[in-house]
Amino acid sequence: MDVRGLAATAYPDGAFVSVSRDRTARVWVPNPSENHAFTEMHCMNGHSNFVSCVCIITPNETYPRGLIATGGHDNNICVFSLDRPDPLFTLEGHKNTVCTLSAGKFGTILSGSWDTTAKVWLGEKCMMTLQGHTAAVWAVVILPEQGLMLSGSADKTIKLWKAGRCEKTYTGHEDCVRGLAVINEVEFFSCSNDASIRRWMVTGECVQIYYGHTNYIYSLAVFPNGQDFVSTGEDRTLRVWRKGECSQTIRLPAQSVWCCCILPNGDIAVGASDGVIRVFTESEERVASAQDLQAFEDELSKAIIDPKTGDLGDIKIEDLPGREHLNEPGNRDGQTRLIKEGSNVEAYQWSVSDGRWMKIGDVVGGSSQQNSKRVMYEGKEYDFVFSIDVNEGGPGLKLPYNVTDDPWLTAHNFLQKNDLSPMFLDQVANFIIENTKGHTIGPATASATDPFTGAGRYIPGSGGDSQGFGADPFTGAGRYIPGSGSTGTVPSGGADPFTGGSAYSSLPKATTNIFFPNTDGVMFEQANTTQILGKLRELNNTAPADHKLSDAALDCLEKLLHLVADLKSQEQPTAEQISVLWRSCHWPEDIVFPVLDILRLAVRHPEVNAQLCGGTEGASLCNHLLGLMSPEGRPANQMLALRTLCNCFTGSHGRALLLGQRDTVLSRAGDLRVVSNKNIHVALATLVLNYAGRLYGQPTEIEAKAQCLSVASTALEVVQDREAVFRLLVALGTTVAGDNTAKDLARSLGVNSQISKYARVSDPAKVGECCRLVLDELQ
Repeated sequence: MDVRGLAATAYPDGAFVSVSRDRTARVWVPNPSENHAFTEMHCMNGHSNFVSCVCIITPNETYPRGLIATGGHDNNICVFSLDRPDPLFTLEGHKNTVCTLSAGKFGTILSGSWDTTAKVWLGEKCMMTLQGHTAAVWAVVILPEQGLMLSGSADKTIKLWKAGRCEKTYTGHEDCVRGLAVINEVEFFSCSNDASIRRWMVTGECVQIYYGHTNYIYSLAVFPNGQDFVSTGEDRTLRVWRKGECSQTIRLPAQSVWCCCILPNGDIAVGASDGVIRVFTESEERVASAQDLQAFEDELSKAIIDPKTGDLGDIKIEDLPGREHLNEPGNRDGQTRLIKEGSNVEAYQWSVSDGRWMKIGDVVGGSSQQNSKRVMYEGKEYDFVFSIDVNEGGPGLKLPYNVTDDPWLTAHNFLQKNDLSPMFLDQVANFIIENTKGHTIGPATASATDPFTGAGRYIPGSGGDSQGFGADPFTGAGRYIPGSGSTGTVPSGGADPFTGGSAYSSLPKATTNIFFPNTDGVMFEQANTTQILGKLRELNNTAPADHKLSDAALDCLEKLLHLVADLKSQEQPTAEQISVLWRSCHWPEDIVFPVLDILRLAVRHPEVNAQLCGGTEGASLCNHLLGLMSPEGRPANQMLALRTLCNCFTGSHGRALLLGQRDTVLSRAGDLRVVSNKNIHVALATLVLNYAGRLYGQPTEIEAKAQCLSVASTALEVVQDREAVFRLLVALGTTVAGDNTAKDLARSLGVNSQISKYARVSDPAKVGECCRLVLDELQ
């Protein structure tokens, strides 16, 4: 069955691994004693459906021979060693076929799936899910610069990801992106169903487009020189590209040439739809025997070529020359020439090395009359349009299909479009295969069996700008500025690196790590109650009538503020006070900030924390704060919402709420890194730090730690304020401390290179010292 993926192995030398629709992965090693053939060394089984992709995980101390990862139609990734036929472990998480894999440093795996996502794996855990494509992710690759990843999709785009976030989208291809290949740290290739190959700069520019293929291009592989490459596709060819030009075209006796890889010695391995792997070489020493070469040529000459799937165009037999046309030499290697032989059409290809025309097949179904039998559906021509009766007596569903299409992808798209169960995938795909054998155009037999009802229901052929804070940016009156003079404190005694005490003004080289792990959390506790109340009363006077607070409500808020500003008070907040606070939090966004400042202080109190963060009230509070944190929101509200979330970590109910909502909260908070406001950046960094502190000592929470690493890493790209930078460094240190898996993930995301610039910072000294300690952890 079809060979769908190939990869050169780390061990043994010169070997490669193949995967197939026969549900196996096989390792092949060179066998010089048998006419330079390859011998199967190892067969691996673990998938319950077709295997569609493979990659090699580089050797490490535990697995000095490396590991083999395969992805399949069972939605799983199996990881094998060379020591056993069954998987070491299986990675589950994708919701549809895993169709592409790439391995990076430190054991990371990047996978792409028909479920429109890519996922990053480390060990046996999913570290992060990359969401943004709107169709199947057909290609992924990890770039040499740590932390950068690429994905190509059926939505015609390529996306660049850094630390789990989409940094850039590349557009230009006019159809599905099927393959990606790294050239160097700043360039890569892509290939597409639009029959083109593009060369891109990571910065976004498409610097060259290569044309030569005449149908879908499925795979690419780059030679060690980083410039020349090979490609394969649906036009039955392997093409070799040198110095930007197609220097050689090698035709194969199979319609779909699915995959290729370049072996360490420069040979090219190719897998195709006929289930055969062929290896091509430039070395005279490794050329196959004359007998094998003749057998390949004979097989090629017997191929049946359908012009719609090749590069022969519409053929009129009466206009073709006879055999005498082959007496003239070709102009270039791979040139195709058609001749008329009686009532038949034969295709020949020029071989420069042999100096002769080689027959590459017989051409069938190429006349204009034949093409006219195609079926129109939704404005496009198809070879088949199947009519499917899903429910007895209900309207039929149309399934258009071309012989150039992948039947499994066609079946998948049909099921998804019509909201049908994926359980029918194999049945629909096999129906398509059975009823399109031989590429016969026109009506099919009426006895076709409907995979849904078992009856003969299929009838082929039937019809943001950033804002800063001024002296008082809100009303121009009063001097109350939310967040002024407060960057948060740690609830512990002694000199504190977060408050900027004199003990940290000049920090000598520390022999012990006083910065992380920080598990106490950092809170925003300072407040000027007089100014908060003054602004509250001022804004209440101008508030809309339906939002204006009564004197009794104002008194409630005043008493609550004095009570929560001093947590040493024995008095407890009343239910009425907490209720008024919650109602007031829904004031219009342009005047709500003094109420949010009271909320920020209040959630530190155990009673308020329990009332507002527990149960359904907790979900309401979280959703309200997330709404205030929208990127187009007001900076004062964004900052105070972040600070409120930080302070929620004071109580057990708040911690439980935020850990349960971690994915949503950190994602929304991370988006605020682009707001040019240092108070927001400090609050964002503190939130990440508080999450990291709660996750410390919990190695099973690796996906949560991965999100902390991602948010901290991406924030460090834009944050300038040194206090925010310091807190992000402490968050990174806390996340990786004592967790080797988290350290490996941080290395794979390129955290080392990203933060190294802070190691030389001396003002404040705590930034440089903390950075050096984080770098030591990641050595």
